[in-house]
Amino acid sequence: MSVVVEAKDLRQVYKIRRGLFREPAQLQAVGGVSFAIEAGKTLAVVGESGCGKSTLARMVSLIEKPTAGSLMLDGTDAVNTPSADKHRLRQAVQLVFQNPYGSLNPRKKVSAVLEAPLEINTDLSKAERSERAKAMLAQVGLRPEYANRYPHMFSGGQRQRIAIARALMLNPKLLVADEPVSALDVSIQAQVLNLLADLQQEFKLAYLFISHDLAVVKHIAHEVLVMYLGHVMEQGPKESLYARPCHPYTQALLASTPGVGERTVQRIVLKGELPSPLNPPSGCVFSSRCPYAQERCKAERPLARPVGDRIAACHFAEDFLSEGFPQLATADNVSLPG
Repeated sequence: MSVVVEAKDLRQVYKIRRGLFREPAQLQAVGGVSFAIEAGKTLAVVGESGCGKSTLARMVSLIEKPTAGSLMLDGTDAVNTPSADKHRLRQAVQLVFQNPYGSLNPRKKVSAVLEAPLEINTDLSKAERSERAKAMLAQVGLRPEYANRYPHMFSGGQRQRIAIARALMLNPKLLVADEPVSALDVSIQAQVLNLLADLQQEFKLAYLFISHDLAVVKHIAHEVLVMYLGHVMEQGPKESLYARPCHPYTQALLASTPGVGERTVQRIVLKGELPSPLNPPSGCVFSSRCPYAQERCKAERPLARPVGDRIAACHFAEDFLSEGFPQLATADNVSLPG
């Protein structure tokens, strides 16, 4: 299948004011992320709050321009976009937000919410827009007569279906979903995830799926990218990552989510708080919380490199893939082989 979006070494650095007579501080929210998503595939980005997931989503959805790196969207340079292509690119990528209660205008009927993208971006008549809106409601499992109702008349799951329908009105190629089911009841989450999977198969959509819930990610993702403090810790096929993670941070995330790992692992609690991105640890950014950290980890930052069928940023990633090495430990200091 064709590649819909390809990112290479994407970076986002913010300048933080520290006072009238001091130089602004540099906050690196995303520190060099690369990936490609094909049509009909889902890349899930996971990690703790503050790891840079939403910043990455804003860059891919063209809300923010990256500080450095390249981003190709639908075969076009999305960083240095010619004026003639900007309009087409903005239609090619659409967003589904976390909170269905806040993403829909409560003063507008569902028909107006769905028809607005068509009114702005197409020359369709009012009747044609209305028909398209009703057809899209049916596509997401809602009755056409719901078009004449207001958002407050629906449940959370129904509102998120409406939000998904709105995102699909312009026939995008990439859907950026930022925690799209975290605000929903668990019983409704599966329904929305199944709907997204069905729509992806029917329209060959590419998904960039942002989440902190590895159980949700296991249900929908094809590939997983694990971020920590703006950096890629591990990236690879979902099946391999869940079966045998080769980065301690991925291991800790899986161990903290019961029932998602294919191996029995000990549960550990990461010590300490997430470091400030204004003052990240020297060496490996995860070294201050890693139970396996050695002196080398604190002095030398590991580069993301191929390890088996995935990419990992850990000096000892190959050791973690060996069958004789434990996946997790609760000891403060663990001796690594060799």
